[in-house]
Amino acid sequence: MNARALLSAISVTTVLAFSVPPSAFAQTGYPAGTLRIVSPYPPGGGTDILSRVIGQKLNENLKQPVVVENRAGANGTIGAAYVAKSPPDGLTMLIVPAGYAANPALYKSLPYDQARDLAPVSHLASGPLVLVVHPSLPTKSIKEFIALAKSRPGEINVGSAGNGSLPHLCAELFNSAAGVKLTHIPYKGSGAAIVDVLGGQVPVYFMNILQSLPLIKAGKLRALGVTSPQRSAIAPELPAIAQDVPGFDMTNWYGLLVAGGTPRETIGKLQQEVSRVLNLPELKERLAGEGMTVVASTPAVFVEFLARETAKYNRIIQAAGIGSL
Repeated sequence: MNARALLSAISVTTVLAFSVPPSAFAQTGYPAGTLRIVSPYPPGGGTDILSRVIGQKLNENLKQPVVVENRAGANGTIGAAYVAKSPPDGLTMLIVPAGYAANPALYKSLPYDQARDLAPVSHLASGPLVLVVHPSLPTKSIKEFIALAKSRPGEINVGSAGNGSLPHLCAELFNSAAGVKLTHIPYKGSGAAIVDVLGGQVPVYFMNILQSLPLIKAGKLRALGVTSPQRSAIAPELPAIAQDVPGFDMTNWYGLLVAGGTPRETIGKLQQEVSRVLNLPELKERLAGEGMTVVASTPAVFVEFLARETAKYNRIIQAAGIGSL
């Protein structure tokens, strides 16, 4: 089965459990009913993977039904709007990647107020992306890639998971910082983009390290560098892009939100349970093996983090002139 067929075969909605007895945690009043985790991107990407891992563990720990739903489109805003308009009871959750912080600057108007209608719960995990190229591209280092891109301005395509997604913002920052011009090709989610990157139709991509390492090891893609300021412990052989492009720093991250107006007590209980799940030794080990570091922050810390990230992406978007979609 090819990659595209495999992705299409994954169910858009996966029910992880149905009729099970309530846990002691549920007897406190929350959660009382089916929990829903909305992944605002198609199956196969990092957000989808993390949603299903957390959903499975919440089901096991809480003894409650957990459903993972993919509601993709418009850089995650379709799924975000669904959660923003859901009852403020903490039962419907949204897991977002870093591109979420770009949406207020990227779109003229959103179908919700991101600051009012969605309440931060926790900064879940973080990790670098990897600048990968198809093996057919004649470059094996960041320096060689920059030289090639400068010799062919506008001719080299770089894919992304959609307008305003983190791979897109990485590409725009790279264009600006390295003095090159890569042509952006947006897709509806990382899964679709990766299919064409693997096929060589779009030879450049800033890929989640969680997804990239098996493809790199198999020789299907060539890695040039990581987007974090330093090398990653999971792949120390890969240089940081910042070694050749001073100041380049774009870290991928995932966060959890619920509908605005959800009681603070409910948000606190949800954060505690998710933190307990993320800090399970087997889950921390799995995420570390995929290049992700567990954060599991408090809601207050996540609010401050989101403010900083939103400001950073706003600067990138304004400099690149890619807002007002």
